[in-house]
Amino acid sequence: MLTPAPPRRGPALMIQGTSSDVGKSLLVAGLCRAYARRGLTVAPFKAQNMSNNAAVAADGDLPPGPDGTVRRGEIGRAQALQARAAGRAPSIHMNPILLKPQAMVGSQVVLRGRALGNWPARHYHKLKPALMPAVIDSYNRTAAEADLVLVEGAGAATETHLRRSDIANMRFAEAVDLPVVLLTDNDRGGALAAMVGSWLLHTEAERDRIVGYLVNKFRGYFSLYEPACRTITETTGWPFLGVARWFDGAALLPAEDALALERPGRSEGGALKVAVPQIDRVANFDDLDPLSSEPGVDLIWVKPGQTIPADADVVLLPGSKTTRPALEALRRQGWDIDILAHVRRGGRVVGICAGYQMLGRMVRDPDGIEGAPGETEGLGLLDLETTITDDKRLIEIDTVDTISGARITGYEMHMGRTVGPGLAQPWLRLDGQDEGAVSADGRVMGGYVHGLFGAADYRDHWLTALGGRASGRDHEAQIETTLDALADQLETDMDLDALLALAR
Repeated sequence: MLTPAPPRRGPALMIQGTSSDVGKSLLVAGLCRAYARRGLTVAPFKAQNMSNNAAVAADGDLPPGPDGTVRRGEIGRAQALQARAAGRAPSIHMNPILLKPQAMVGSQVVLRGRALGNWPARHYHKLKPALMPAVIDSYNRTAAEADLVLVEGAGAATETHLRRSDIANMRFAEAVDLPVVLLTDNDRGGALAAMVGSWLLHTEAERDRIVGYLVNKFRGYFSLYEPACRTITETTGWPFLGVARWFDGAALLPAEDALALERPGRSEGGALKVAVPQIDRVANFDDLDPLSSEPGVDLIWVKPGQTIPADADVVLLPGSKTTRPALEALRRQGWDIDILAHVRRGGRVVGICAGYQMLGRMVRDPDGIEGAPGETEGLGLLDLETTITDDKRLIEIDTVDTISGARITGYEMHMGRTVGPGLAQPWLRLDGQDEGAVSADGRVMGGYVHGLFGAADYRDHWLTALGGRASGRDHEAQIETTLDALADQLETDMDLDALLALAR
């Protein structure tokens, strides 16, 4: 039974898209920062997100744990970035449903920060209407603490075949009476057709709910595009609310999901070459953003069908939502052979979270938590074994590693217990607790801490130990500066006062 949420405090505005990847998440982040700088208490909200990039968030509904610590849940990385842009701590209510893909037709369903289990797509679509009360309750709780709620839709707003089970776009907007701004993407082309096509597919009631439209990711001279906007307005009756130019700094912010990996990388190219195999269901890969922005590092993603470069200094295995299937896919690509040859040549290997589990001798999943029950042989580079369990460890970290002497910030978010003799030589020691493992020769290391390289102290220590060049760059400050630059650009590109006036 849900206890009633407090009444809504301020108005809200919803941003829906003509398709996926039109830039909704980034636009909402920029608007969060822009309106927060005006003195408003702003909160982001997205009913349902699909991504394996997640963040730890506070769960204010549960009492503290036995040791007095605040309970934690998980939400989409995009909503955590939006909360940061708004100057707010992330909450499980800002993204009440997170889908973490585990197979082509199935995902782990996370409801208000806690996993409900794995659901095939056809079964999840039947479940969604039953989740709507929790979604509305989370929205009401978010709105009760904000002067303005900026709500992000999911995917395309006009997927009519999904209308009956919709809980994240128009049916949600109708349920809580939100005005909707429709966003389209000029960069991919076809924005005019996408907008007019959306008008044709919406019902009359949905058309009336749309208070205007925005054009995103615009490059070039707007005077050449202006006639297209007149056509859209004449056809749909929706007012044109502005155009957001292409934002070059987008690559400096954490990506929402794996779609970002299809675009060119942003490595600055340096003397230390770090190769990252793009494993199946790659998760929380923003772990690597601080490394890719280092001037002394050349970080490259190795795509399926490619070999791991023989001249790589480091092979880094990132997180994955499904460790055993990722291991199997790694072997299908022949990357296991490449990695073992890399080690024989004296190269270094690093594993984070699932990547750490892969470095051991065996990964077992007796209860089928991540797929079919069974076990898969690991790479055998660390003397460890992992058993996948259904209890998920979710903690935030801000402490000093007593082994390196460097400050560590980050979080743990994983299922599974790792045991074995290899733990006798830990990678880190945090608050007196050993974390991870390092091989006897020091060339293979792994652990569960995400965000490890975000702290300049530890990143500089790690790069120096590998013979690389450390810049001391403050990655967290760079994110703040980039969010400010995004807000500055939106202030220039659009009439934010007029946009705010549409909220209700």
